[in-house]
Amino acid sequence: MTNKERIAKALELAGQTKAVECAPGALKCVPELFKRYFPNKKAVVIADNNTWKAAGERVYDMMLAEGVDCVKFIIPDEEFHAEWKYIEMIDDVLKTTKAIAVSVGAGVINDICKLSSHHCNQHYMCVATAASVDGFSSFGASIVYQNAKQTFECPAPLVIVADVDVLAAAPKEMTAAGYADLAAKIPAGAEWMIADLFGTEPINSDAWHVLQDVLDDMLSDPEGVAAGKPEAIAALFDGLTLSGIAMQIAGSSRPASCTEHLYNHILDMTHHRYKGKLQSHGFQVAVGTLTLCAFFDEFFKMDLSTLDVDKCVADWPTLEQEQQRALELFKDFPVPKLGYTEITKKYSDKDAVRVQLTRVKENWPEFKAKLQKQCYTFEKMRRLFEIAGAPTDPSQIGVTREKLRADTDLTQLMRWRINLLDLAKRAEIYDTLVARVFGKGGAWEIK
Repeated sequence: MTNKERIAKALELAGQTKAVECAPGALKCVPELFKRYFPNKKAVVIADNNTWKAAGERVYDMMLAEGVDCVKFIIPDEEFHAEWKYIEMIDDVLKTTKAIAVSVGAGVINDICKLSSHHCNQHYMCVATAASVDGFSSFGASIVYQNAKQTFECPAPLVIVADVDVLAAAPKEMTAAGYADLAAKIPAGAEWMIADLFGTEPINSDAWHVLQDVLDDMLSDPEGVAAGKPEAIAALFDGLTLSGIAMQIAGSSRPASCTEHLYNHILDMTHHRYKGKLQSHGFQVAVGTLTLCAFFDEFFKMDLSTLDVDKCVADWPTLEQEQQRALELFKDFPVPKLGYTEITKKYSDKDAVRVQLTRVKENWPEFKAKLQKQCYTFEKMRRLFEIAGAPTDPSQIGVTREKLRADTDLTQLMRWRINLLDLAKRAEIYDTLVARVFGKGGAWEIK
């Protein structure tokens, strides 16, 4: 089955996106697709200064030439994240123009147009300019609102166009970021398996197989990605598209995101910069992905078939104790009550913890084997990132290992979604796990 056939089959399951066109020269398809899916509608091409030059101006000119009533809006800022002020900006653009958004850009512009279109109760069209994220086709938009990175529920674009020539011409760092974002689905999938065993978020079979069945193949050519080979860039974009469609099918980001993305959220919420520049989503996720690979490496060295479930349950803290711990950890964070709010949502009482740990203990050899089959080792992932051009050390995005260690405690508490660190807390191996990764001889040894 070709990637195009896989995407077409996946779209039948998803129901939100109706058309994906990824091919060399695909920009020329934009006017016809717009007229087909948005008949007699006005368009507003939304871009930034860079994406306007990369594709936006051509899209705008072609739309006018083909008789589409079209206006343009260029976001004036040279550098920006997906923050609420831009949602308000595009809300106003859509209400003023009474037009359908044609998002021309990468992840940030797409997420902004996605949520603003939802606010206006209308669909939109996405024209991708870099294979940099999986958010083009995803359900939901990740936006910083009131200092917190939040995923807002909103439909994916009705139509997606990706001109491979444009994607291949994008800065190599953006393509490497996309490779890292796709690779993040490896540990995210393993953490979904833990949540499935716990019974908190059962695996959606359709969403799982759409992406995970082909993920190894989609990550198999980091050399081609680094070299900017059109066929490798197209395959990467196809993988990112399937990731987004998996989220459409599941109705959440669970198929594509877990703890590794929370490191990115922390950096976004604290407005992290390195050498004066905001760091890309994919590069920040790369560091989180490597960290999770390191945690799983150490986790697999443990024997949870000997777990003393009675002791773990007896020692399990109360909700009030966990809430207090969260308040203390997050007291200097931009959103001081974030951990408190999220741990309140996902707290399990002693009876539930007993059930969860008993499932782990009784199924350990088989479950461990399944997790190991899913995961990449830290060294394997590091080599792939090195070849593709993604970060292989937190220092490459201006993050010290000490900060990464401190952020780990926040990630365990900052989202209601069950993850590996939650299992480690329940099994009383959290401190050992963290010490092995950040201690002497560990993947992120603090010297």
